[in-house]
Amino acid sequence: MSADDENTGNTSTGNTGDTSTGNTEHAEGIDVLVLGGAGVDTIVYVPELPLPYADSYMIDSGIRARAGQTGDFVALGLTALGLRTHHLDFLGDDPEGDLVRALHRDKDIALTAVPQPAGTKRAVNLVGPDGRRLSLYDNSRGRPDDRFPEDTLRRLATAGRHAHVSITHPCAEALPVLREAGVGISTDLHNWDGENPYHEAFAYQADVVFVSVTALTDPETTMRRIAERGRAEVVVATAGAKGAYLLTDGELTHVPAAVPPGPVVDSNGAGDAFASAFLFGRLGGEPSHRCAEYGALAGAYACTVPATESAALSRDALLARAAATGR
Repeated sequence: MSADDENTGNTSTGNTGDTSTGNTEHAEGIDVLVLGGAGVDTIVYVPELPLPYADSYMIDSGIRARAGQTGDFVALGLTALGLRTHHLDFLGDDPEGDLVRALHRDKDIALTAVPQPAGTKRAVNLVGPDGRRLSLYDNSRGRPDDRFPEDTLRRLATAGRHAHVSITHPCAEALPVLREAGVGISTDLHNWDGENPYHEAFAYQADVVFVSVTALTDPETTMRRIAERGRAEVVVATAGAKGAYLLTDGELTHVPAAVPPGPVVDSNGAGDAFASAFLFGRLGGEPSHRCAEYGALAGAYACTVPATESAALSRDALLARAAATGR
């Protein structure tokens, strides 16, 4: 899954069973419950974007499928930072679902997977030489009446301190249960244009809202509308190499981008890394500006990781880089 985009269609199933994978004792004490956003991306490195029409292209670097959409990447980042993380989503009994389960086992991320007869979410990412990417989403992996099993959702939410909610269906229907459980809520609206009503349930129910400036004509106006109409204590608009904008207590500030620790090869997952590090700081009691600085460092690191790999900045590495840069 991309850092800036997310499928806003129906991508889950109404099956009420669930299975657990990974380090499941985390259900007894969860720092962050990550809801939704599990899936598989097929990565294709292309010579340029936009890609000119041609009958065919030779892809010397290969075409590779790997687990990791927005929820997977957030869970990966949180776990690498030492937070007890549990991921809840729908997965199919298919090779793509097996890849997602294997990622969580290998990275020691607790996973509760609700069976999905329609199959595991998929996307194709075309990645250009400068690290930009174009994502193509398979919107057929679910049904309109898909819902998380309420008992499972409530049990995990009650055990948690915080819930990060992906904007995949049916996460919006889970928001009232999370509110009743009393956990803090964050969400990432990705490339919201500020108008699409699908995103509003997430934007106005979360305590911390992340959004990309990519499709916003007036980011400050959108950020202030989110704060005024919803529950958000903090709104963050990420702007890639231009850094990020932070709105808290009515004050808008700019957070400079961090210098990547290596060559920029792929922006995929940068927004998810930003969100993970921000939440790490917030749950540790840091002020919002420091949280955003942590996010900038983690996002910069993510841009140096090829899309075909899954890696995240560790807690020690994040704190060391923050100290070295004075952040």
